[in-house]
This record gives sequence, C-alpha cells and structure tokens, in this order.
Amino acid sequence: MFQRFFTELRAARVPVSLKEYLTLVEALDKDAIPPSVQDFYYLSRTALVKDERHLDKFDRVFGQVFKGIESTDEAVNAEIPAEWLRALTEKFLTDEEKAQIESLGGWDKLMETLKERLEEQQKRHEGGNKWIGTGGTSPFGNGGYNPEGVRIGGEGKGQGRAVKVWDKREYKNLDDSVELGVRNIKVALRRLRKFARTGAADELDLDGTIKKSAREGYLDLVLRPERRNAVKVLLLLDIGGSMDSHIKLCEELFSAARTEFKSLEFFYFHNCLYEAVWKDNRRRHDEKTLTWDMLHKYPSDYRVVFVGDATMSPYEITYPGGSVEHWNEEPGALWLQRIAQVYERVVWLNPTPRAHWDHTPSIQVIREIIGENRMFPLTIEGLDGAMRELSR
Repeated sequence: MFQRFFTELRAARVPVSLKEYLTLVEALDKDAIPPSVQDFYYLSRTALVKDERHLDKFDRVFGQVFKGIESTDEAVNAEIPAEWLRALTEKFLTDEEKAQIESLGGWDKLMETLKERLEEQQKRHEGGNKWIGTGGTSPFGNGGYNPEGVRIGGEGKGQGRAVKVWDKREYKNLDDSVELGVRNIKVALRRLRKFARTGAADELDLDGTIKKSAREGYLDLVLRPERRNAVKVLLLLDIGGSMDSHIKLCEELFSAARTEFKSLEFFYFHNCLYEAVWKDNRRRHDEKTLTWDMLHKYPSDYRVVFVGDATMSPYEITYPGGSVEHWNEEPGALWLQRIAQVYERVVWLNPTPRAHWDHTPSIQVIREIIGENRMFPLTIEGLDGAMRELSR
C-alpha cells in the first residue's frame, strides 16, 4: 500500500523523491507517530510535500489510497489496517462508546458485518439503522449518527463522531490550477527570496549566547540583526484603459508583493513606459517622477516587474508622439530598452490569457524588446515561472 501511495503521488505530479519516501518509511519503522490514519496523514504530508500548491493533489491521492472509498466494491477490497481503526477509538470514542463496541463483538465483528452488508445491499438507502446509507443510525454510512460508525464517502462532517472520515480536502484553493488570490500569489512570490541579516542587532542569537557564555564563564547575551528577505523589487504597474478590467487582480498582486518584499518600490504608467512615472494616480499630472531619475535612484541589483496587458496600438511603442495622453519626444520602445540595459533581471506579467498574445501586435513588439521568454501570464503558473526567471 505504501508503495502504491508513492507511485500515485508521482502520477499526480506531486514532486516526491525516493529519499523523502524512504524518510517517511524510516519514521514509521521507528514509531514516530501513533498508529492512526490522522497522524499518518500529517506525517506523510510533512515528509512528502514541499510546496503548498501540491497539498490538494496530495489530499486527493491520500483519499484514493487510504480513505477515498467511492463505491462498495472498493470498500470490500480496501486494505485498511485494523490496528489503525482500533487506534482511532482513543481519539474519537468515549469509554462508554468503546464498551458498546466490545459488547457487539469488537472491531473484528464490526468490520465483518460491514463486509456482509456491502455484499447484501443492492441499492441506495437513506435513514434507518441497518443498511449502509445516509442520514441514519447504522454503523456504516454518511451524514447520520452512530458512536461506532464508519463513514463511507461524503463531503460533510456529519456528526463528527464516525471512526474514520474517508473524504476530506482542505487545500483546494492552493492548487496551481485555480484562480489567483492574495494567498496564492504570496505562495508563488515566495520563490523569490534571498535572505540576509542587515540592520540593527535586535534578535537574540541563542547559539552565539550559549557559546560565548560557556567561553566567558558567565551569561552574556549575543544579539544579531533580524533575518530578512534581501531581494529588492521595482514594480511598474500599467493603470487605466484596458487595465480597468484587471483592477482586482492587480490589487491582489500588489497587496501580496508588499507583504513578501520589504524592499519594494512601485510606480504607475499608462500603456507603455515613457519619460515619466508616478506614485499617486489622483495626482498623476502634477507629481511625476522622471524615468531617468528612477533609473539613477534604484541600482541594477533591483528586480524589475512590469504588470500590464501590453495591449495598445503599436505606434504607442515605436513612434515619438505615440502616447494617447501626451506628446512623448522619445518612443516607449527606447525607454523599455533602457530598462533592459540597466537591470539584468526583468519580467513582464500579463493578465491577458496567453492564447491571445500571438494575435496582438503590441504584445509581440514588447516581447521582442524585453525578451520573448520574459513575459509571463498573470496566473499561479506564470508567477512561478517569473520568480524563477528573477532568481537566476
């Protein structure tokens, strides 16, 4: 069963290595956990899952291998260790309820009766106290109540008293196939990390304190700077026009980025980068920052992230005076080239689906300027690829 668990995880594209699997087996050999399904779930999830995005896939595989009984045939053939079910009584049943089970013949009798009823029952059953069904008091089923019950299928928790809850998934929203959200964006942005200890020494260095105290012969506290993410990010956000339909998504990205990156600077532009950017859209015409000043203020070790749909007339990029808001003496393409020359690590996040890119000339122009492989869709997968590009 454990070997099947490993192979099913690999088939579901959960990146589990053989070393991690052997570590899990070693933990079981050394009795690191009590013999319960719940404890094994948490142990195996900790040992085998390295990225939160794969938690939902892990739950689905775990359900298929250990608890995902979807039909009566599977229940008959399920390889459920009896000692695991016995151990669960310590967590879910009172002494009185355990005594009731023993009075009925114990666990062996309970599981034998389950098998017999699965073989006898020919149709769905609701209510009642014998057949396997829903909403009743039979020891087997879903959505009802029995102190010695075994839950079969079902998404809900029912009475919360069944010996085994077979189907439960808590991490659907972390899967990389779902829509973006602030939490999902944070998970993706965490790939871009470079820790360093800078600033004031205000954190206790426990190892240093022990070593120095032992050396000096008396207690002497050692402090050190806090460990922070040292990556510096320059975020350039397209605002207005066709980007209005992506406001919510950009707000979520901005919120997540401000949390993840302590050294984050941001500016707004419209459609394409020109000779000036701004920080406050309400005063965009009065309080601007010259793009030249931005290039000189933030050194080349910054990572630059453009966010925009890159959808406009190609003239707005390639010709002087192409801007729809003002007369730009130099084409936007020239400013994009300067960005690419100053900063080694540049990516462009595009909320427009990738399927539309080949049919939009302006997107093709921008990809040629910044690098074809530097534009990514604004999805979890795209964010992951962008953070990998910036980490090089």
